[in-house]
Amino acid sequence: MLDVLRHISSLASFAAHRTQREHADGAVLRELSAVPLPLPAGLELEWLGTAGYRLSYEQHTLFIDPYLSRVPLRTVLRREPALPDEPLLERMLGGISGKVAGVLVGHCHFDHALDVPAIAKRFRTQAYGSTSLVRLMELHRLGESAVSVEPHRSYELGPFTVTFIPSVHSKLVLGYRVPFEGELTCEHLDALSPGAYKCGQTWGIRVEVAGTSFYHQGSANLIDDEIPRRGVDIFLAGIAGRRFTRDYWSRILGRLDPKVVVPSHFDDFFRPLGAPFGFSTNVNLAAFPDEIRRVSADFTLASLPVRSVA
Repeated sequence: MLDVLRHISSLASFAAHRTQREHADGAVLRELSAVPLPLPAGLELEWLGTAGYRLSYEQHTLFIDPYLSRVPLRTVLRREPALPDEPLLERMLGGISGKVAGVLVGHCHFDHALDVPAIAKRFRTQAYGSTSLVRLMELHRLGESAVSVEPHRSYELGPFTVTFIPSVHSKLVLGYRVPFEGELTCEHLDALSPGAYKCGQTWGIRVEVAGTSFYHQGSANLIDDEIPRRGVDIFLAGIAGRRFTRDYWSRILGRLDPKVVVPSHFDDFFRPLGAPFGFSTNVNLAAFPDEIRRVSADFTLASLPVRSVA
């Protein structure tokens, strides 16, 4: 109960000082965006917004949690169907050349998985993730393009080596429970509201390419003993739920020991891409650098510009 009251108090404080808080978040974002990422020649990393990324190397592309369609909040509140905006995807992804090696999905909430079937279909590639992801792909009649992954198995996808690490989702509902938890069981696309995109199994995703290692964590929680104790170069850290997980930064940074920490999942994913940038409610990006430095001052912190509409 004390934790719930603390989270309610935090929301109330944010509401009372929203303008000042968002100015502070913006200042930190500009500071982090000025830090270059140490990527080898030919390797590209693009932030797609929310927890989504595009990695490209040697004419091969890998997507992680791509979410571009950006359903509005009213769709969530009205429980209306939430499906990919295919004309938007065509405008934003039409210029990608070469081979798409795969689409990786950390969990099946709509803001991580909604666009996956359309992207997999467009590029004639496979989507990798949980049994809930397989069910989502089956709803789109793409079951043959879905892979239910095995924990800690290495998947060789073009130049990328991918490993899925068992994880859990942060308890975003006032620290009490996971939103839309359980398995995706929807039977018809016309019933696929945002709330029907159930979380399913949650994965951390390790990617190695061109001598560089990445660890993607779309939700700020972990199963400590599942994470191998070996360093990574770049930690792609979804930060939205970090305050709902006890000692999150010390636990995960102590295991990953990254050289660079790149925050994501702090943007307002109900705003369409191309609209003025906004921050997620009470995300407090401004506090992020000090949170990391309390663990160690040795980590480099950086950010990326969000994908823009072509």
